[in-house]
Amino acid sequence: MTMSQRSVLSTVPERALAVYAHPDDPDISCGGTLAKWALAGCEVHVLLSAAGDKGSADPSQDPSDVARRRLEEARRATSLLGVKSLDHLDRPDGEVENDRPLRQAIVAAVRRLRPEVVVCPDPTAVFFGTHHFNHRDHRAIGWATLDAVAPASGSPHYFPDAGEPHHVPTVLLSGSLEPNVWIDITSTIDIKVQAVGCHASQLVDANDWYASALRDGAEEAGRQAGVRFGEAFRRLDLG
Repeated sequence: MTMSQRSVLSTVPERALAVYAHPDDPDISCGGTLAKWALAGCEVHVLLSAAGDKGSADPSQDPSDVARRRLEEARRATSLLGVKSLDHLDRPDGEVENDRPLRQAIVAAVRRLRPEVVVCPDPTAVFFGTHHFNHRDHRAIGWATLDAVAPASGSPHYFPDAGEPHHVPTVLLSGSLEPNVWIDITSTIDIKVQAVGCHASQLVDANDWYASALRDGAEEAGRQAGVRFGEAFRRLDLG
């Protein structure tokens, strides 16, 4: 057995919380994993920080209308994935900040839902080659989630009005340049593609390109792990 095969994560948590910025982020980043866990009986929850209001290239569109449409798309997508709850904080796109109110909101969600695993973007992943760098909202929500998970959510002295403390044992960072675990999503790659397809407002003129891109990315991650289709993460074990 190779090192990559030994790093395929097969355990399924009882409860998981995915914290992301924009309405399509969790589906693109970890939709196969969330669907696989939900099918196996995991209670999966999603928290979005950004409204998606700037997700249109049409200057005549009202941002509030864009945000409403994107939330409906997110609801359809998370329903396909088997997500139990979808919460949203509705910060304007481009204005997600790792500030006290955001950390408090994440801490409150963690303490209310009490997940075994939190999934969020890797905020240290900035430059992807020479043609793309990570959105500032992705970086901000990643740092805010990490700061909320440890030490805040597990300490009674952080945000004492946000609920009973809860220690999160594991964090999985998606979009990482330093992955150390993979999840086999061969059984749920089709669900992931369908969920991303729910975000029609973001796929204008995409035709079938997005489906091919998703499958190509999952195949590449799968090759690293010795499976057909995979999703890669940087795993943090917090004890």
